Order: sequence, then C-alpha cells, then structure tokens
Amino acid sequence: MDTGRSTFAGARLAVGLLTVLPVGNVVTDRRTVRRALLLAPLVGLTIGTVAWILGGLVRISGGGSLLAAVVSVATPAVATRALHLDGLADLADGLGSGRPAEEALAVMRRSDTGPFGVVTLLLVLLAQVAAVAQAWEVGLAGPALLIGCVTGRLALLWSCRAGVSAARPDGLGALVAGAVQTRAAALATAAVCLAAAAWGASFGSRCTLAFPLAVLAGVGAAGLLLRRAVGRLGGVTGDVLGALVETATTAALIALLLAT
Repeated sequence: MDTGRSTFAGARLAVGLLTVLPVGNVVTDRRTVRRALLLAPLVGLTIGTVAWILGGLVRISGGGSLLAAVVSVATPAVATRALHLDGLADLADGLGSGRPAEEALAVMRRSDTGPFGVVTLLLVLLAQVAAVAQAWEVGLAGPALLIGCVTGRLALLWSCRAGVSAARPDGLGALVAGAVQTRAAALATAAVCLAAAAWGASFGSRCTLAFPLAVLAGVGAAGLLLRRAVGRLGGVTGDVLGALVETATTAALIALLLAT
C-alpha cells in the first residue's frame, strides 16, 4: 500500500473508530491502525469545531451560556454515540468494584451501569458543562472546546504507545495497544502545544502559556488514569480508552479555565 492510500485508509479508520460516521470496510493492519491513531487529534479538532459552532448558534439565538455549554458538551457525545462516556462509566465500575483483574473486566463487560459509573458520569459531565459555560462567559469557548477535544484524542496516542499492552486478547484494546511509537506521541503532543501557544498569543500573554499547559494537564491526567487502569487490569481495553478521552478532555477544560 503506498503512502497516500495508507494515509487515506488511516483517516477513514480514525473517523470510523472515533465518530458515528459510516466509513465502510477498512483494512485494519498495524500500519493503518498507527496512522489512524496519529490522525485522532484532527478528528478531535473537527468535533470541537462543530461543538463550538453549535454552541455559538445557541448563543446567537438568545440562549445563555449554560444552554450553549450543554449543547457544546452534548455534541461530542452525539458524535461518538456516547461510547467514550460509556467507557468512562464502565471503567469506574470496574475499578470501583475492587475485584481482581478478570472479575473487574467482567464487571466492565456488563450492559448495566453501576453506582460508581453513574456518579463518575454525573461529576464529569457537570465539570465539563460548568467549565464550558464559564468559557462562553469569558470569550474562550472556542479555545476550550478545541483544546479539550484535541487533547482527549491526543491521550489515545499515549495510551496506545509501545509498551502498553492489551488487557484482553480481543476487542479494541488488542487492536490498538502498542501501535504508536513513544517518539511519535511526543512529537504530536509538542505540535499540539506549539499550535495552542500560538493561538493563545492572540488572546494575550497569559493565554500563550495557559493553552499549552491545558494540553499537558489533560495528557497528564489521562496518564495517571492509564497507569491505574493498567496496574489493575493488566492493560487497556476499549472502555479504558474511552475513559481516557473523557478524562483528558475534562482536565484540559478545567486547567485552561483555571490558568486564564
């Protein structure tokens, strides 16, 4: 497969894995998976842009900051069929169960959501809505949404880097675990931070530092959760990856608002 076709296949797979958009059958060889993960932040950028536009339409139509925030936060959930939120709830139930790895994984496979999952979802969504509502109030909704959504997908590169194993021999975790070189994840993170700093400069010197710090805070928070999940479960699963996306997004949103 030549580079152009491989990149296109990777882009299709990235869209298929990270959104509800149908992309048809895509070959999921290791190189295509790697390219899909490296393109994941661009998918996040697109989702964040749509969330910004829809929230802005609410504001223009006379809706307040809170309603605009609800619409903005709901957009990524709709775009992903709430799979990342579902993963967050499942991981919370699995880790909260206090059971050995195999039993915790069994808890995560269940279709119902337990008390740990419900409380975690509630707190995370409240934090996201509160942060985005404040961002709309202070004129930083665009940066908050784009940085949050990009950082959430950037966390996937670190959670699927070489050396991170899958908790099960099947499923999404087995497909993507270890597919990205650490150097590639670091370069992608540096590129996102530089772009964030350049954009922040247009909002003032404080934002020049705050925007990239928000990216690093999101990636760092996801890294801590990844360490906990791998330590308890033995590796990553699709649920773990979804939880990391939501964790990184939330941490980036909060960090950006606190830093500015």
